[in-house]
Amino acid sequence: MNYAEFIRNRITELRLQKNVSEYQMSLDLGHSKSYIQGISSGKALPSMSEFITICEYLGITPRDFFDDGTSNPMLMQKLLDKSKSLRDSDIELLLNIIERFK
Repeated sequence: MNYAEFIRNRITELRLQKNVSEYQMSLDLGHSKSYIQGISSGKALPSMSEFITICEYLGITPRDFFDDGTSNPMLMQKLLDKSKSLRDSDIELLLNIIERFK
């Protein structure tokens, strides 16, 4: 799989996780109704600034976008955001809980 195909597939995957249509995402991003469909079909790729805007829309970082080992980066980002305000002892407790689930 080449990079263009990965980007198209990843946008589709993350858009579906967010439960938003191509049409709605296009409009939310301020584009014509077929903008995301054009990306998904391989007719176009987003510019770098549009890629950043897409990541922001999805609630993830560009790093999260390219980390296809994370099945739901939006949930992971929420978890990370919430954990930033925790005390070290609470973070250690969460880590222990996560280890038990493995």
